[in-house]
Amino acid sequence: MIRLSTIWTVFCLLLCANIAHAEKADQDKPIILEAESVSVNDVQQIYDLKGQILLIKGSMVVTGDDGHIQVDPEGYEFVDVKGTTDTAASFRQRREGLADEFMQGHGTQVSYNAKTELLTITGDAKLKRLLNMQMLDQLQGWKIEYDDITERYRVTPPSSAKPEDLPLARAILSPRRKATLEK
Repeated sequence: MIRLSTIWTVFCLLLCANIAHAEKADQDKPIILEAESVSVNDVQQIYDLKGQILLIKGSMVVTGDDGHIQVDPEGYEFVDVKGTTDTAASFRQRREGLADEFMQGHGTQVSYNAKTELLTITGDAKLKRLLNMQMLDQLQGWKIEYDDITERYRVTPPSSAKPEDLPLARAILSPRRKATLEK
């Protein structure tokens, strides 16, 4: 019960975290794709990627081994990339505001919805907030969701989790005053 209340406390602290939004200039940048094979359906705006994927859109960089991108009629992308048993899928994006602030994460699967600005990392998920390449915040869990609009994290255990498996989530948070003063 104590561990469950600890996880709940960490979750509440994460909700209060003050984090800058994703780089807004990225929205108007072209998508650069590299992979061993790329299948393009230009009519439906669907792109399937296989093998050593590198996706770049402005400051956003996504890597993995198997990927799917769909662009909606408004031009927003939904990116879904999976890693392999040897290599995780990864995500990195510069934050709006401070020049050298980044969000960086990896896991078995990385999904990003540009319309809702929701990043989801699943399977041994890790997410860090970095400033000048120094870690400010770090999250670990089975599934991590970061909503850039509301600036909230959520770490979710697998549905098969048992109370004896706790702790299922871990967070290391830097004091906000120190992080904002050291610009």
